[in-house]
Amino acid sequence: MNTKKCIISTLACLAVFVSASFFLAEGKERASQADLSSLLPELADWSQTEKAQSYYPENLFEYINGAAEIYLAYDFQELIVSQHKKGQSEMNVAVEIYNMGSEKNAFGIYSAERFADNTFVDVGLQGYLEEGTLNFLAGQYYVKLLCFDCEGESADVLTLFSQDIVKKVGGTGSFPLLVQKFPKDGLVPNTEKYILRNFMGYSFLRNGYSANYIKGDLEFDCFFIESRSQEEAQHMIQEYLAAKGEENVTKEESWYRIKDRYYHNIYLARVGSAICGVIKIKDGFEETGEEYIQKLAGSLAR
Repeated sequence: MNTKKCIISTLACLAVFVSASFFLAEGKERASQADLSSLLPELADWSQTEKAQSYYPENLFEYINGAAEIYLAYDFQELIVSQHKKGQSEMNVAVEIYNMGSEKNAFGIYSAERFADNTFVDVGLQGYLEEGTLNFLAGQYYVKLLCFDCEGESADVLTLFSQDIVKKVGGTGSFPLLVQKFPKDGLVPNTEKYILRNFMGYSFLRNGYSANYIKGDLEFDCFFIESRSQEEAQHMIQEYLAAKGEENVTKEESWYRIKDRYYHNIYLARVGSAICGVIKIKDGFEETGEEYIQKLAGSLAR
């Protein structure tokens, strides 16, 4: 065999080895994750009508084309889908269990899809009922249940399914710590959100939490950003101030005030490795902005 053929043969073998190693590693990683099929409900008088289907980041669009991107933005891991039918009746339930890899990411996608005026129920960490649908959080899982031909029994049926799944998960989990840090005064319940990337539209801001507030006639938002160190947090602040323009920034006591075309007055401060802020403070309401940046900072310090 000449040298050229030897090199080609060696490269071909290397490519096969690398490819095989990649898929073996990927398979091991997926196998090491909790087997989602073990979380599927098993209820008396109910049976699966077909084999459950699994979806992964590379093919999630096949199941939720047009909505897959937002799940991938929260580092979606795996989805399992199953169909369940009750005896000889027409009642059937579709079960979707999304493994988001962490409680924080599960809360993120859940918070992106819920609304403050949903009908919330005590299922898992939190859940909400819509007509024929129950969505809820349990640990690192975001679960969606859809009831078909259940007539007036849908709420009871969906609750039965959700309770069995929560029991199999083995716990409800908890809301992210920074979500719990939002001051209660003026907070609009169930508006807290977690944004993993591109917080407020900036690529250098990530791991952001926001919530809506109403104080008198003023509607505004408060936020937290978590980072790995004080240095990283300070660097993010400097980048943000630079993006807003030095001419729009005023350094106050222990915070910055920024004039902005869209967010009006912005208040920004750092406490350790975390950042807090208030946005949408209209002119004439500066006292409210100062009040809440101090509340946020105080909450972080505790």
